[in-house]
Amino acid sequence: MLISVIIPTYNRAPLLVRALDSVYAQSVRPFQVVVVDDGSTDNSGELVSARFPHVDYIYQQHHGVSHARNSGIRRAQCEWLAFLDSDDEWLPRKLQYQVDALGASPDVRVCHTNEIWIRNGARVNPMKKHEKAGGWIFERCLALCVISPSSVLIHRTVLESVGLFNETLPVCEDYDLWLRICARYPVLYLAQPLIRKYGGHADQLSRKHWGMDRYRVQALERLTKQANLSFNERHAALNTLVHKAGIVLAGARKRGNQGLVTEYEDKLARYRHELCSLHTASGADESTPV
Repeated sequence: MLISVIIPTYNRAPLLVRALDSVYAQSVRPFQVVVVDDGSTDNSGELVSARFPHVDYIYQQHHGVSHARNSGIRRAQCEWLAFLDSDDEWLPRKLQYQVDALGASPDVRVCHTNEIWIRNGARVNPMKKHEKAGGWIFERCLALCVISPSSVLIHRTVLESVGLFNETLPVCEDYDLWLRICARYPVLYLAQPLIRKYGGHADQLSRKHWGMDRYRVQALERLTKQANLSFNERHAALNTLVHKAGIVLAGARKRGNQGLVTEYEDKLARYRHELCSLHTASGADESTPV
């Protein structure tokens, strides 16, 4: 199995070195390593050139992590793609376990793994809501992102069928993609923690954007309009839209953001109407799209 590894980065030179060290320490070496530098102004390029001369290094203007990942996907030469965020690292047999597991399940095209969380230098335990799983996990993906990009090994044809990362979303772009994928494909899950996922640093995207559910609402809106969902999947997605729109609306009222209050009052009314309409049509075969 030939694998291309895609690493987006932005002004994270020391962390990028750690990430690349973990890639080259793999018991199964990838065929290609693509680093997409999304407009760094530090010495990332010099470090990569000096320490990792075989890396396929792309420098581009700053467009965000989705654009960087998509640039890497387009540069990738292999059928199998692995992603690694530049602030995370893999354990040495990460790819080995995934290659072996996918070899034993040849019909599966997406594999993700458990992870170790490090926050401000200390290991922390994920909450129950972050628990991961395999199989048909679409409904488990609705509340929040339950697949880490750094853990994924995915066949190129999956992305060709559902599309790439959404470049209009500054955050929750992974949530958006996994929903589209998990509505159409089962995923393989390895319970071994095979990555270290670091958080707490100042440039972490989730710390830069308040009200993350605003972006999940955008992803869910597109999903309910475009995806070929079953009745149950659409019902679950609309229920989640109502819930998340209510959370954003409460936050907007608390902040005194009248523009957002008006917008989300309208959204919430529309989602409730769509849900009621779906209930009215509930005599349809629930195994078929609506």
